[in-house]
Amino acid sequence: MRQRRRKLKIAAASISLVLVALLVWGFVVEPDRLVVRPVTLNLPRWPAGIGELKLVALSDLHAGAPHIDAEKLEELIAAVNAQNPDVIVLLGDFVISGVPGGEYTEPAMAVGKLAGLRARHGVFAVLGNHDWTEDGPGVMRALQDAGIRVLENEAVVVNHNGQNFWLVGLADLWMRWPDVTGSLTKVTDDGPVIVLTHNPDVFPTIPARVALTLAGHTHGGQVNLPLLGRLVVPSQYGARYAIGHITEDDRHLYVTPGIGTSILPVRFLVPPEISVLTIKGRN
Repeated sequence: MRQRRRKLKIAAASISLVLVALLVWGFVVEPDRLVVRPVTLNLPRWPAGIGELKLVALSDLHAGAPHIDAEKLEELIAAVNAQNPDVIVLLGDFVISGVPGGEYTEPAMAVGKLAGLRARHGVFAVLGNHDWTEDGPGVMRALQDAGIRVLENEAVVVNHNGQNFWLVGLADLWMRWPDVTGSLTKVTDDGPVIVLTHNPDVFPTIPARVALTLAGHTHGGQVNLPLLGRLVVPSQYGARYAIGHITEDDRHLYVTPGIGTSILPVRFLVPPEISVLTIKGRN
C-alpha cells in the first residue's frame, strides 16, 4: 500500500510539472517568439510574365498586449526588412486594450515605429475591428503619418517588373462595410488582383477574378490543442479559415496567424508569424 501511494504521489507531481511547463510555454515562451515562415504560392491567375513577387504579410500586432512593446516592434521591423520584400501588407488590428497583463498604447505610439518598414513597392494597410473599436481615425492617421498607404474599399496599382498588379483593400467586416464589388470596379486593367482584408469571412464573396486574398484576424485560434484542435476561432465558419493557405473552387486565400494576442495573452502551437509569401504563376 505504501509503495502504491508513493507511485501515485510521483505521478501527481509529474502531471503537475507538465501542466506548469505547458502554462509557462503558452503564456510566457511562445507568445514572445517571432517565426519567419516562408511560403510559396503558385497561383493560376498570376501571370508568369510578371515574375515572382515577394510579399510580407503581418497582422494583429495588438501593440500594448503582453510581449508587444517597443523593443518587440523594433525586432519585428528588423526581421521583416531582412527579407528584402517587394511589398509589405499590414492586415489590421494594430491596437488593443483589456488584455490581462497589457497596457493600452496610443495609436501614434503603437504605429509610429512601423515607419521603419522598407519594401521595394511600399507598405499598405487595412484596418481591423479592434482599430475601429479603439480609435479608427487615429489609427488611420498614425499609419499615414508613418508613410503607410491605408486602403479602405480602395484599389491601388503597383508596377512590378514592367507589369501592373493591383492591391484592393477592404473595410473591416465587423465594424465597417467591405464593398467587394465597388472596390474591384476601381481596377482599370486586366492585371492580377490581391485583395487585402482583416477578416477572412469575406472570402466566400470574393470573385474568381482575384488572384489571392490575404487576411488575419483569427490568430490561428491562438491555441491549437493536440487532438482537439483550434477550439476558439473568431469566425462564423469555425476553423475553416483559421490559418494558412486555403483553396476553394480554385480561389486562393492566405490567413496569417498574426503577431499579438487578444482576450488572453496565450499562444500554444500557433507562434507569432511573419508570413513571407513568394507569389508566382502556376506552371
